Amino acid sequence: MPQYAILIYEKETPGGVADIPPEVMEANLAAGPKIAEMGVKVVHEQALQPSAAARTIHRDGLVTDGPFLETKEVIAGFFVVEAADLDQAIAVGKLLPIMDGAVEVRPLLEM
Repeated sequence: MPQYAILIYEKETPGGVADIPPEVMEANLAAGPKIAEMGVKVVHEQALQPSAAARTIHRDGLVTDGPFLETKEVIAGFFVVEAADLDQAIAVGKLLPIMDGAVEVRPLLEM
């Protein structure tokens, strides 16, 4: 089955996870059973530390603090799922609650 990365972008909040409204957390936890009911397998799921913990390595080898791109949203976490096709992976992405960001669904290269 093809695999897809589902990237969750959100604006960072000062208190991190503690600032996520309870209804958003509940919706996030409720997504797991719904995904399984669709016949989609979650291969990996991971939340990320705040962007301040990131380091970016540039072409010249220089390492700088934080993410490379200057954006309001950062990658808050990601899933890798096995789904029948892109449409099914998009349906999974639509289950994920977003406060003030977006969800990106991208097919993984098969190696």
